[in-house]
Amino acid sequence: MPTIREKKQIMSASEIDRTLVRLAHEILERTADPKQLAFIGVKRRGVPLAERIAAKIESIEGLKIPVGILDINLYRDDLSLIAERPVVHARQIEFPIAGKDVVLMDDVLYTGRTIRSALDALFDHGRPARVQLLVLIDRGHRELPIEARYVGRMVQTTEQEIIEVKFQEIDGQEKVLVVERIGDPVEAALA
Repeated sequence: MPTIREKKQIMSASEIDRTLVRLAHEILERTADPKQLAFIGVKRRGVPLAERIAAKIESIEGLKIPVGILDINLYRDDLSLIAERPVVHARQIEFPIAGKDVVLMDDVLYTGRTIRSALDALFDHGRPARVQLLVLIDRGHRELPIEARYVGRMVQTTEQEIIEVKFQEIDGQEKVLVVERIGDPVEAALA
């Protein structure tokens, strides 16, 4: 059975904060009408990302951006790998998204399958005028033609490496790590 080993830290708490400030400014610079913005965080770590960037925009512009939560478990194409019977979670989007300029947010962009699922779930809730993607980390290895408009950091990884984003709200710590899957030494000796 493979285990996980921490390889290196690629972002500290202060680096994450500076990156979120930059992303907030980029959103404002590229948005014609900030009053039409709405942020949707993909559950789990996309949620604090959306909430934090909304707070930064509020402190910069005095504009309160609505933030919603999207749980995509029912929409995943690897559902059979998650659980035998899916649990349906209500979307926590307390505002209409029709006609809005939605920024969908997640912590890491990898194959693109999570974002494809998030788009399916989002469009079940309404039809926004535009949907853009914001990710803290883009690690490449795309399997679907999905690209983020806003990227905190590009990180080249191997297939054995995993990006772990740790947020205070969820994990009780604040950092981004590259971890590596390593095989079981007993299995390797038997091979």
